[in-house]
Amino acid sequence: MRHWTPLQAFTSGPWLTRSERHEVRLLQVTRTKRCERAKAAVDPLQTYINDAYMKVMTKPNDFPPPFSFKVRRLDARDVVEYRDLRLEGLKFHPEAFASSWDHEVDKPTSWWAERLKISTVFGGWVNSSPLVGVAGFRVQDGAKLQHKGVLWGMYVRPQARGSGLAAILVNQVIEHARTLAEDISLTVVASNVAARRLYGAAGFEEYGLERRALKVGTQYYDEVLMALQLKHYTESAPTG
Repeated sequence: MRHWTPLQAFTSGPWLTRSERHEVRLLQVTRTKRCERAKAAVDPLQTYINDAYMKVMTKPNDFPPPFSFKVRRLDARDVVEYRDLRLEGLKFHPEAFASSWDHEVDKPTSWWAERLKISTVFGGWVNSSPLVGVAGFRVQDGAKLQHKGVLWGMYVRPQARGSGLAAILVNQVIEHARTLAEDISLTVVASNVAARRLYGAAGFEEYGLERRALKVGTQYYDEVLMALQLKHYTESAPTG
């Protein structure tokens, strides 16, 4: 059953001629555009960021098919490329990371090398490209949390999006985690529909929403909570 708003009911009624209905629809379009311009006037910087983000996300990849991929764990030889890629993500997509460009940009090379040594970070290359994608994995701290792992730091450069590299990186993390954890969790900004679709295709399920999870400047971002169960288990009966 279709539900009509009062305005829809009015414009669809027999009391309006075809030309009058057309005029009403034009007025509706004009009103919508005015509302959009008003929003832009309130926060022009955010409007610029949103427009730029959509242009980047919809930009076709720069690598002609067929694609040749290389994915491996990063180590000391990759410090410079990893630093550049990580800082790029933090700078142009601050809403996608809990950390910030300001926090990491001045870190010494030794800090980045240590990070790759103690963390599991996979890197990806397409054809003969430089490093264009990364994804990290860690097991949670705490004696009662070590059955859970976290997928973190996922970022693929715009020119490699649409090539399939992102899916390969996610699957690489999953395979690596199978011997280390029973579940993998991640968070993704709610507005990033492409990323949510990517994780969903890999088997992750959405189980919650944290509102105002991140604050970038004056802008708040909601985050979707997702998890993948690697090992099936039965719940223990309550005791006591």
